[in-house]
Formats: sequence, structure tokens, C-alpha cells
Amino acid sequence: MRELVDLNCDMGEGFGQWVLGDAPDEEIMALISSANIAAGFHAGDPNTMDRVVKLAHSHGVGLGAHPGYNDLQGFGRRMIKTTPEELVNDIIYQIGAIREFGRKHGIGLQHVKPHGALYMEAAVNAELSQLLVDTLGKMSSDTILFCMEASETYRIAKRSGHPVVREFYADRDYGNSGSIVFTRKVGRPDPEAIAAKCVKACKTGKVTTVEGDEIEIGFESICFHSDTPGALDMGRAIRQGLIDAGITIASAATVLAQSK
Repeated sequence: MRELVDLNCDMGEGFGQWVLGDAPDEEIMALISSANIAAGFHAGDPNTMDRVVKLAHSHGVGLGAHPGYNDLQGFGRRMIKTTPEELVNDIIYQIGAIREFGRKHGIGLQHVKPHGALYMEAAVNAELSQLLVDTLGKMSSDTILFCMEASETYRIAKRSGHPVVREFYADRDYGNSGSIVFTRKVGRPDPEAIAAKCVKACKTGKVTTVEGDEIEIGFESICFHSDTPGALDMGRAIRQGLIDAGITIASAATVLAQSK
């Protein structure tokens, strides 16, 4: 049984006057222990980053950069074919934005979590994942990298000794491969069913796949998305479900430290 777990959410996913999703960042931030803040390429702008980073600091939430493909129109969910070098440079650029707003508000960068299609590309692209891990090691060797257990990113980060956190996706389905089933549009899930799914994963280390099978799943953090319809109710249900099950919610850095 996992008695200590991080709860993370993708935050600040709007641009200017436009906001994706119906869950206010201010209310979501009170529920989670780590925040993945959009860094300007798939969503986010300087004023939004400033506001959400400040929120993370005020709530004592672990600060994360959430870099994506340079794809505002497609919300970073469309794959862009280019070199690993260009993609990692894009990631560095976006990390810098979140890190500097963190410095402004007196909060250090805890982690990096690629967004959307970039996350999924890194999961299967060993060359991209290796370059990302190597570059993070040079820039900030203590910055945690978030990824799925069933990914090249995790395999390479573990082999390289880079701090890494595996995610369990509350509001995404799993296939028998252990990877999430990628989708651009998701419906409104039942909050209590999602909470039960998370508690089951913590208690048994298993998840039911779209094929109907039970597979083992390793993780240190549970993720839900602020742009999923009904995200606020879902986040509240997950948090309460974990607490009722006797599972403590703590930042990714705390979970990793306790697991050593």
C-alpha cells in the first residue's frame, strides 16, 4: 500500500483573457501538493505565470514547469516533427520562464513535466528523453522529472540516476501496455469513480485497462487535469478519498525523500 503520495495538476492553462477549463486555479491550488504551470508555448502568458506561481508559493505547493510543443492553437496536443535538440531547447526556454517567476516569489523549481503530445513523444523517443535527462542534469541535477512508468523517459532517468517521479493518471484511461490512452477531448468523469480508482491504485498498485484487464502500476504522484470538465469536483473527491483511506498527500520532493 502506498501511504504517501503526491497530488499534481496542470495549472495556468489559459492565454490572456482566454481560459481552458472551468476550474479556477485558486481553488485547485488548495487541493494539490505539486503544480505543473504552463510556460507559454501550449498555454500561459507572463501575467498568468506570475499569478499562478505566486499562488503555488502561498499554498506551499511544489513548483513545476510544464513545457509543451509551440502550439497555442492546438493546446500542445499536436505532434511537431523536429529534432530532439530543438525540442530540448524549447523546454529549456520554458523552464527558464517558470524558474524566474519562482525566484520573483521566493519559491524554487521542484520539477519539470512535459505537456501533452511532447510528454507522449518523450515516452517513446529514447533520443529525446536521453538528451532531456542529460540537459537537466547539467542545468539542475536536483530538479525532478515527471513521467509515466511505462516510458523511455523513466527508464533513462533511472539509469542516469536523475530524480524522477512516476505519475498515475486519475482522469485518463490505461492500455495493457501500461501507457495512458492519449485523447484530445475527454468527457466529464464521475468524481467518486475517479477517487475510487486512485485509492485502489494506492492500495493495490493496480489499474483496470480499457481492455478490461488488471495491470500493475508504479507511481509516486497522482495527476488530474484542470481542463478536464468538472476538474474541481474531481480534485476534491480525489483528495478526500485519499485522506479517508489514510493516505497522506505530500509534495513530490517529500515523497521521493521518504522513499529513499
